[in-house]
Amino acid sequence: MYRILSTNVLCWGKGIHSLKTRIPLEIEMIKTLKPSSFGVQEAHIEWMRALEKGLPEYAWVGVGREDGKEDGEFAAVFYLKDRFTASDSGNFWISETPDVPSKSWNSACTRVATYVKLTDKETGKSYVHINTHLDHVSLEAQINGARMIKEKAESFGGLPVVATGDFNVTPKSECYATMVSSNMGDARVLAPDSDDHFTFHAFRPQAVKEIIDYVFVDKATVKPLKFRVYSKKVNGKFYSDHYAVYADVELV
Repeated sequence: MYRILSTNVLCWGKGIHSLKTRIPLEIEMIKTLKPSSFGVQEAHIEWMRALEKGLPEYAWVGVGREDGKEDGEFAAVFYLKDRFTASDSGNFWISETPDVPSKSWNSACTRVATYVKLTDKETGKSYVHINTHLDHVSLEAQINGARMIKEKAESFGGLPVVATGDFNVTPKSECYATMVSSNMGDARVLAPDSDDHFTFHAFRPQAVKEIIDYVFVDKATVKPLKFRVYSKKVNGKFYSDHYAVYADVELV
């Protein structure tokens, strides 16, 4: 069984929700859930260094979206380095020129996706983890982003694929419909043990209740057993303005 997690860490924040306050909360949440691999969104280089220091059991792949190095937010994938061997990793931008930092389709921001093939050192089984953060404004960029992620998933020749991220769309959107067409499915829907909790709360969960964070899986090769939204606080405080989501899966 593998636990796949997605968490939007919120790049900065202020006051009681500041970056410095929330870093240890985010790390504690991840340590509690112990994912096999997880994707982050809104993690700039300061976040990446903090997560790397606070979670030494994980290695990661990814780049800053602005320059393909360290500038801008990462959509990195972290994985348990003692459990997996990583290979065939890379990044692509959600644009018409995916090999270089860029944006298209009236996207408000530069958007990137990161992927890595992870091979279990004990069993020899492999899966690919793709992670992204789609645009929050352009419907065209969201839909094309979903298409690009599905095409990337199909390019691995039948290997099991999971795709995590903040897609900035609800399950009623065209982007979501695109993601769950043909090969991919939503772990929230597919898992026999699931919940229907919202994921984005903006630190105001009584007023803001949106589902925009997901774990998608290749339906032919990945079987979700359980899906959860981690809607708890850590030490009585919000670790982010999003709740993390995770799925426990088996490889078929």
